[in-house]
Amino acid sequence: MTSPSLLRDRVLPVLTVIFAILIIWHVFVIYLNAPFVRDQAARDNETLSFGQVVERTFVQERPVLPAPHQIAVELWDTTVNKAITSKRSLVYHAWITLSATLLGFAIGTVLGILLAVGIVHNRAMDRSLMPWVIASQTIPILAVAPMIIVVLNAIGISGVLPKALISTYLSFFPIVVGMVKGLRSPDTLLLDLMHTYNASQNQTFWKLRWPASMPYLLTSLKVAIAISLVGAIVGELPTGAVAGLGARLLSGSYYGQTIQIWAALFMAAGLAASLVAIVGFAHGRVLKRMGVKP
Repeated sequence: MTSPSLLRDRVLPVLTVIFAILIIWHVFVIYLNAPFVRDQAARDNETLSFGQVVERTFVQERPVLPAPHQIAVELWDTTVNKAITSKRSLVYHAWITLSATLLGFAIGTVLGILLAVGIVHNRAMDRSLMPWVIASQTIPILAVAPMIIVVLNAIGISGVLPKALISTYLSFFPIVVGMVKGLRSPDTLLLDLMHTYNASQNQTFWKLRWPASMPYLLTSLKVAIAISLVGAIVGELPTGAVAGLGARLLSGSYYGQTIQIWAALFMAAGLAASLVAIVGFAHGRVLKRMGVKP
């Protein structure tokens, strides 16, 4: 058997996929932006060669599909060249969204774990609550978010909490499902062994069920933190917010600033990847402390 190689097995496949995406992206930049270039040339009574058309598709001010270098320039300008406190800084907007994301994620984690413990230890909750938990995720969040925002604003609750509750609505579900599976994962022989030790229900929970559920919980947290960010962004859309990545997307769509929209999308994707990586790092450390081999 050949020894594993980081470059061959991980780095090279990722670079190959990225290279293929960039090629396809550049092709579609030309295809989608060329009609506007030709229309503009026709209005100006210009005759353009194919090379001139291609060149102009990559430098449009408001392209249908921005070129990668345009998005990179916008990201650099709105992160490095702008003060963090500036309302034109993507770092500022990312922090506004991140605060709602983390609060919603924390509430969703606590709520998900409590519901899972109740479902595992109470047959009535298992048969009545679990179907409702699953059914709750069939309602589109775009339909729920405006109602939550309007109702909470009507009773005087505004700011970060309504957005956090939308993140909670999305993030608690994978935690409930993962924890229920994890708490039920111990083998029947292990449960019988705890009975032979005359262990109480609390001892069985903390010494057997809880440790067995850790891999499931930490995996669920990686899913939950990512969709919690989505919930925070969606929560900013119906409020007419002036700050946050959702507000940045909204203002870009109002004024046809596609480069701004794509830069905000990339910022959101980078933020989500960073959050998942942090949870993944914690996942590895916890399993290592528990003696689980990677």
